[in-house]
Amino acid sequence: MLETIRKTIEHYDPKPIGRQKEFAVFLPLIRIEDTLHVLFEKRSQIVSQPGETSFPGGALENNETYKEAAVRETQEELNLDLDHITVYGEIDYIATQTHIIHCFVGELVNCPIESIHPNEEVEEIFTIPLTYFFKQKPEVHSVELKIEHKEDFPFELMSSGTGHKWSNRKQMIPFYRLENQFLWGFTAQFMQRFIELIEEQSQS
Repeated sequence: MLETIRKTIEHYDPKPIGRQKEFAVFLPLIRIEDTLHVLFEKRSQIVSQPGETSFPGGALENNETYKEAAVRETQEELNLDLDHITVYGEIDYIATQTHIIHCFVGELVNCPIESIHPNEEVEEIFTIPLTYFFKQKPEVHSVELKIEHKEDFPFELMSSGTGHKWSNRKQMIPFYRLENQFLWGFTAQFMQRFIELIEEQSQS
C-alpha cells in the first residue's frame, strides 16, 4: 500500500479541489495613431452575459493549454489570422469555486482597427487608450455572500452543531466608468491587475 501511495503522489500534478470550468482570455493591445489602446468586446445577444464588456476568450477545449485557448478564441471572435496575434505572456489568474480563468497579454499587429470584423458572438469592438487606466483607478464595491442551509443539513455530524460560526464571504468587485460601456467584474479585475504589474515594474 505504501508503494502505491508513493507512486500516486510522487509525480501527481496538484489541481484545485472541485470541478471548476477552465477559461482563458487575451488582453489585446493595439496601436491606433501611435497611441497604445486596449481592445474590448461587447458581447452579443446570442452568448451568456449579453451586452457586457469582455476580452476575447472562452472555455478550453480537449487537450488544449490555456494559452492555446486564448489565442484560438481571439482568432475566432475577431476573425484574425494567427500572425496578427503576438502573445507577450501571462499575468495572475483568477480561481473561484466554479471558475479558473487565465489571462494572457499581447498585441494585435498589422491589423488596423477598421479591418477587424468580429464574429456573431461579438456585438461590437471598441478601444480605450491605455493611459486612461493609469489615470483612472477603478471603483471597488463589495457584495456579501451569505450562508444558507437546507433543512436536511447534517449539523449532528459537526462538533459545534447548529452553534457553528459560519463566515459570510465578502467579494470585492472593481468597476471602471466608461462612456456608454460597462467594465466590471473579472474583466475589470484583470485590467486592474495588469496596470498594477506595469506600475510595479516601472517603480522597481
